Amino acid sequence: MSRTEAGALQAVLIAGPTASGKSALAVEIAAARNGIVINADSMQVYRELRIVTARPSAGDEALVPHRLYGHVSAARAYSVAAWLDDVRHELAEARRAGRLAVIVGGTGLYFKALLEGLSPVPPIPPEIRSSWRTALAQDGVARLHDELARRDAIMAARLRPSDAQRIVRALEVVEATGRSLADWQAVAGEGALEAGLTERLVVSPPRAELYARIDRRFQAMIEAGALAEVAALAGLGLPADLPAMRALGVRPLMAHLAGIQSLEQAIAQATAETRRYAKRQLTWLKRNMIAWKWHVAQ
Repeated sequence: MSRTEAGALQAVLIAGPTASGKSALAVEIAAARNGIVINADSMQVYRELRIVTARPSAGDEALVPHRLYGHVSAARAYSVAAWLDDVRHELAEARRAGRLAVIVGGTGLYFKALLEGLSPVPPIPPEIRSSWRTALAQDGVARLHDELARRDAIMAARLRPSDAQRIVRALEVVEATGRSLADWQAVAGEGALEAGLTERLVVSPPRAELYARIDRRFQAMIEAGALAEVAALAGLGLPADLPAMRALGVRPLMAHLAGIQSLEQAIAQATAETRRYAKRQLTWLKRNMIAWKWHVAQ
């Protein structure tokens, strides 16, 4: 939508690390301003993972409409491109209903795509996608990173050697197109919103408080039935490389259910991993959202 077509506020965007309190703020704003809350968290899209991804409560969902939560099967490798298609639809629906879109989440790339669009990478043939996923399972991520360094040194330097999903993506793109993913990413896309017609907030509690919230929240997840939820997910027999299987807390709890470690060890591992993830989120936000209004939640 152009400025002349709109001329008024299109959406409120709320980003922040996990457990920062951004979802509560989104509900507060939506309730006060005839809004609708739209999810921008890459794990809260999976219907099988309500508890461990800290999706909004039934009470919050009763206060204001919520969209793009739990609408995707864990068997699907949901992508940024798929989310951008879905969110365009929800934004159009919100405009037709005369509601303010309040978009909230911790996935920075979702917000980047929302405002800047995506590079026009051609579709990857299924056989190429399958071959690299097989290679990952057989050879491991370290060997694939070495292969990426041979084929595409620029992307290999950008990616962490342990980032299996993005390494596989870079390899399949360079094989299918003959060009580095970095080249495709340099081509401008078209966003779904104009930055100048949005309110953009980052919710960021003090570090010690954020870590304490993470610990308290995971304990609450256990009490709410996270073990049963993860057991049900394990029972689906899904491939380990699917995004839903990498949700924070899933692997430690699966290890506990398999008798590999105690529940106390699983909780300690999950909270430590979540703290590290929150730290990475904050680093990304500070680098990419410096122009947003930072709200120091207490």
